[in-house]
Amino acid sequence: MKKSILVVDDDKSILRTLWRVLFKNGYEVDTAETAGEAMEKMRARQYDLAIIDVILPDLRGTELLVKAKEELKTTVKFIITGYPTGEIGAQARDYGADAFILKPVKIPELLSVIHTFLNDWEENPYAAQYQGKFSLSEIKNQ
Repeated sequence: MKKSILVVDDDKSILRTLWRVLFKNGYEVDTAETAGEAMEKMRARQYDLAIIDVILPDLRGTELLVKAKEELKTTVKFIITGYPTGEIGAQARDYGADAFILKPVKIPELLSVIHTFLNDWEENPYAAQYQGKFSLSEIKNQ
């Protein structure tokens, strides 16, 4: 069965690009441009992974993590941003994000980390080395 991913970003070009890349790599992908639209989709189905931008028109992505805590309890959560600050990283971690990804996203690295989080935990005895890692660069450099 295909793993499902929800991408939440108000930038339509990022949504299109990530949808295309993830779909071509065998994932079932939904997109949302607002936190409200994302909440509707999360209430309708369970996702394996949610990639959530920090800056959304109706709510910060970190706040969406809190608001959707019940809907996302078994979902891997990545926060993505083009405005990296220690504060955003700390909030993302505190609010339950599993990874913090900086824009511009390097697609090969993103795909590798997605595969690790969605597949390797059960299949790969070495995947535990990624537990506790938070940024894409920390995971990649293992």
